[in-house]
Amino acid sequence: MELLRLGPRGHERPYVRDDAGVIRDLSALTRDIDGAFLAADGIARVREALHRGELPPADVDGLRVGAPVARPTAVLCIGQNYAAHAAESGSEPPAHPVLFFKHPNTVVGPHDVVLLPPGAEKVDWEVELAVVIGKPARYLPSPEAARDVIAGYTISNDVSERAFQLDVSGGQWSKGKCSETFNPLGPALVPADEVDPQALRLRSFVNGEPRQDSSTADMIFPVLQLVHELSHYLVLEPGDVINTGTPQGVALSGRFPYLQDGDEMTIEIEGLGRQYQRTERVHLP
Repeated sequence: MELLRLGPRGHERPYVRDDAGVIRDLSALTRDIDGAFLAADGIARVREALHRGELPPADVDGLRVGAPVARPTAVLCIGQNYAAHAAESGSEPPAHPVLFFKHPNTVVGPHDVVLLPPGAEKVDWEVELAVVIGKPARYLPSPEAARDVIAGYTISNDVSERAFQLDVSGGQWSKGKCSETFNPLGPALVPADEVDPQALRLRSFVNGEPRQDSSTADMIFPVLQLVHELSHYLVLEPGDVINTGTPQGVALSGRFPYLQDGDEMTIEIEGLGRQYQRTERVHLP
């Protein structure tokens, strides 16, 4: 089962793709797929409605694919969570999870255009497994307890401008992470109980050429540990998104050129789908 939001930006509607591949309308159950829906056992209610045959098939031909979660209240990001990526960035593997934030308005659909800001010359791609929180989480007693607060998983492209991130950052990374469109998300939200988050192949391509190819098994801090630890520093809310880090193979390594106007990215994770984005330079008047 996959939860989807389809339609024009700002006017997406909720759908579900059932196990037979049929896309069905969720409007009878909810106005949107958001934190309130997830907190109200929305995924379980969708399964029950599917079992009872209550959800009609939908004609979705030509509809844009939106981010699978509406209006996340927070986008939390984990840096250097793969040892090889830390090494290519010139850093030692961290002893504790590195946390930074992206503005929630960076979230766009998985196939939307990625805008290159004026003056940006070091825009980079980052395939990441994204965790979507389904219940409030504070001071979780153990990593295993984190399993109960995760609604599902999706794909994130943590687009970054490395000069903004490192050269003029003032010691923080968010300047290089928060430009508009810098977090394509989706295409679908897959329920947590259908995914093994530590056994997923994740890959990225630029203009059809391979860049990243790794496994979430190589994470330094596994998903459940991340959620557990984060809950001791902040309260996680339903609908929050956690980007869990990217593997080696980004342009920051020096092995590949940074993104240029008109480049095409393909971002994919086994079992969760695939994203496509084209870059477009912003030109000021």
